[in-house]
Amino acid sequence: MPEAVLVDLVPVCGPGCSGAPPLEDRASPCHVFLLCGDHLPGALPSSCLSVHVLASGCAVERLYRFKQGLDRLGLSSVRVLTTPRRREQLVLLQQQLFTAAYTFHYRVHEHTCPRCAGPAPSLSPAEGAGLEQQVSGFLQQLPALRGPVGSCRSLRPSDCFGHGFSTRSGGISYIPTLSSLNLFHSRRRRDPPAVVQENRRRLGLHAGFHPQPLRLVKVDHGSHVWVVGRAEPESYDAMVTDQTGVVIAAPGADCMPILFADPVSKVIGAAHAGWKGTLMGVAMATVGTMVKEFGCRVSDIVVAVGPAVGGCCFTLDREQALDFYRVHQDCVPDPESTRPHVNIRLANRVLLQRGGVLPEHIHDDTETERSSVTPCTSCHPEDFFSHTRDGLNFGTQLGFMWIRGTD
Repeated sequence: MPEAVLVDLVPVCGPGCSGAPPLEDRASPCHVFLLCGDHLPGALPSSCLSVHVLASGCAVERLYRFKQGLDRLGLSSVRVLTTPRRREQLVLLQQQLFTAAYTFHYRVHEHTCPRCAGPAPSLSPAEGAGLEQQVSGFLQQLPALRGPVGSCRSLRPSDCFGHGFSTRSGGISYIPTLSSLNLFHSRRRRDPPAVVQENRRRLGLHAGFHPQPLRLVKVDHGSHVWVVGRAEPESYDAMVTDQTGVVIAAPGADCMPILFADPVSKVIGAAHAGWKGTLMGVAMATVGTMVKEFGCRVSDIVVAVGPAVGGCCFTLDREQALDFYRVHQDCVPDPESTRPHVNIRLANRVLLQRGGVLPEHIHDDTETERSSVTPCTSCHPEDFFSHTRDGLNFGTQLGFMWIRGTD
């Protein structure tokens, strides 16, 4: 598998600073990227497949274009040739612009410039914060992809709540399966924290909650509900609160983001309901926590089920599908199939109604009087991300809600 070689040729102390890092010959094929300064390296390795010059823009822009080059070539392994004084800066930028899906190996060589002699000083906290601000400022200037930020809303919650379900347009994520408003990053995917944070900022500006903090459930595919303000567990699939000034959110990319609101008691909840969480009862666990912790009445609670994979596209092994058949026969239209289709959205409606939530208080794809906020994510590639459709490097949309303040 080819690797990338990033050669840092940017001078440390200014123009005329000498000492380009040596490029050793290697048997393995590589693509060479040059962070250019005043000097060029010696002979390129005989195994070099291509050379890419990163000669313009600030350090952030050059590293961002380097990442784009890696992604175009499908590369993940990076060897960096740099100096002690530059290594710390590059590592900090790596942490913001890359994920653990990329592996970096640093080879540090001593600079020959006499003005750079001596031990390399560590970055101060102020310098580190300055680099983070440069990253944020650079990403804010990037144009939106796939058009403006979009979201769909349910009409059920009252005016005291803000809420919505994001679509995939208006962000800066450029990898096809993550493009463009991907709102979640993980170690396994190629969208870094800084890009996801910028996407969230743009969603907040569109929806009206920026700069209020956005809190995502820490998905465990179960039914644990966290009450915001108490000690936060390592993982949970739903949260509830009566606090203003905090935006709660649940991710989804086939799994359902579900929003809950009690306009009488002014309490809200957000849950992530995949097929496992659905069977474990995460939706009614959220309702139950609202009742127990805040005195809500089940009959007052309204529920909006967000975009999720439909029974048209989602299948499970037969034994797993039969668990949904036991919830309601209509959840599995082809139970005799070796891999039956499963309607997890209908299963959540059935379980919520059995728990006492009024049928007319559940907004999902079964309603016909209003536009649906629960389309099939797999069937609408222009509007939504889908794990079923896109594979492991999939993007994520959110269902989000907050209690409006008195301002």
